[in-house]
Amino acid sequence: MNPSDDTAAPELPRQSSEPAPTVPNTMASVPAAAASTPGLDSTLWRVAHELMRDRRSERRWRVFFRLAWLGVVLAVLWALFVARNHVAAPGGPHTALVEVQGEIAADSDASAERIISALKSAFEDKAATAIVLRINSPGGSPVQAGIVNDEIRRLKAKHGKKVYAVVEEICASGAYYIAVAADEIYVDKASLVGSIGVLMDGFGFTGTMEKLGVERRLLTAGENKGMLDPFSPQDEKQTAFAKAMIDQIHQQFIKVVQEGRGARLKADKDTFSGLFWNGEEAIKLGLADKVGNIDFVAREVIKAEEIIDYTPHDNLAERFAKRFGAAVGYGAIKALRELAPIR
Repeated sequence: MNPSDDTAAPELPRQSSEPAPTVPNTMASVPAAAASTPGLDSTLWRVAHELMRDRRSERRWRVFFRLAWLGVVLAVLWALFVARNHVAAPGGPHTALVEVQGEIAADSDASAERIISALKSAFEDKAATAIVLRINSPGGSPVQAGIVNDEIRRLKAKHGKKVYAVVEEICASGAYYIAVAADEIYVDKASLVGSIGVLMDGFGFTGTMEKLGVERRLLTAGENKGMLDPFSPQDEKQTAFAKAMIDQIHQQFIKVVQEGRGARLKADKDTFSGLFWNGEEAIKLGLADKVGNIDFVAREVIKAEEIIDYTPHDNLAERFAKRFGAAVGYGAIKALRELAPIR
């Protein structure tokens, strides 16, 4: 080609000394895009801020609930090991109160174990001038009542302190069995007192079973093992045996009443028949001594007006357990087990 020709050949691209740009990856391109787009940058910042705030809030709630559960556990432990059987510290000479409330039974608030525990604490406290049994009970187990009666007499002899029974609404049967161990019995004019007797109750379903076409299949080893079974016909020999047994317990009850009341008792044919009387009549019959409530006895008889309760009470954890099912299951077992209780 002639160099003087005006038509020049096209110029080739020059090689740059700078390195060729690399292609950015996807993650790296996001900040770049955000940096170049103010609206997107603001949105991402708000999202990140909300996420961090939610996480901080979640951590705070998690810590809160952990501390709350720890508080519950500590409260339950305190209730179980500290609050139970707690007695307010007396400031000086005082009247010791022991409650006998409700049915007298091994698993009740008026069990021999609970009553005796309170009695021992009261007798051993030197500041306790005397003990008052505040009774409001229809009775119950003669075994539990007998244990308490024996223990009251033993503690009186050991510590030389007097015991007074104060009746509120009712003091009948096993409750009166306990009351006669006291030195004096105080009642309200309308209180119900007495019922010195023993009973064994149950039901018979043989006629109903025949009408329904139900057959009783009872196998025993020992001819009297099925004694008083409510689904079998009544056996005269077994009934006579049971009657003799409760008669013997009745005589034990009568003996305890006679020993406890002594010459004050004006017994007649009705005294030990199972009848009960109001407080006014009970005083006339020698079953009680005077009219008076616990404040009167503490103030006028014992001369120690301050009253300290020594009765053990269920703590928060125990009440919670009983309310939510513990007592329900026990009730079903008790109904099946105690077909013919003695009281």
